[in-house]
Amino acid sequence: MSWRSSFPTVLSESDYLAINRALWTKSNREYTDTQADGAWRADEITWGVFGIPDSELGVLGDVSGLDVIELGCGTAYFSAWLARGGAKPVGVDVTPAQLATARRLQEDTGISFPLLEANAENVPLPGESFDLALSEYGASIWCDPQRWIPEANRLLRPGGRLVFLCGSPLLQLCALEEEEATVEQLQRPQRGMSRVEWPEGGVEFHLGHGDMFRVLRESGFTIENLIELYAPPGATTHEYYAYVTADWASKWPVEDLWVARKTA
Repeated sequence: MSWRSSFPTVLSESDYLAINRALWTKSNREYTDTQADGAWRADEITWGVFGIPDSELGVLGDVSGLDVIELGCGTAYFSAWLARGGAKPVGVDVTPAQLATARRLQEDTGISFPLLEANAENVPLPGESFDLALSEYGASIWCDPQRWIPEANRLLRPGGRLVFLCGSPLLQLCALEEEEATVEQLQRPQRGMSRVEWPEGGVEFHLGHGDMFRVLRESGFTIENLIELYAPPGATTHEYYAYVTADWASKWPVEDLWVARKTA
């Protein structure tokens, strides 16, 4: 994992989108396609690596009748959960392979909603069309927050909500550069944290809380909540996400769940 501490060599929009599209095309072929079947059939909406039920957190509430856009939907299992709850979702993703899996599962399950191949930083849909914009490890980490968050604001109606999940800053600061479990010692400075380039080809974006507050406010949002997610008692390390152990995540927040509202 390579950290860039400033912006003199910022990748162009097309560069990092192409890199991430290639990564998720490969990931979809190797494991995401098979994982998606179980995710689509889950009984309830959960958040994060350790599957915290939304019913415990009270973030989404009643979604019935809401127009929802999922930015960076991947295989669109979250949109499927919302559709079962009565929402009217639209899934947006830049990777054709991921959307192909989503379409297959729509046919298998009978859950249908629009899927759009597009960059979440520049969605070809009219502004003020949605009540809720959502990203669960989609645009929230794979797109530039200074681009996708203002775009989410454009897409939302006045008073609409933005809800997104991303890894906590502390997780990023304690992650090793190799594919090993996160450690209990800081590995890098927080100052200048923005873009992360992974050896296997992915480009992620992570901000500290202060910078994220600034981007949200400057993009026209009021922050309503920031929930730091920990591993619950009795949790075990996830098979596919072994980079963070249940023991580590029981002591420090593994993820941030943000809730913001578009200024009316």
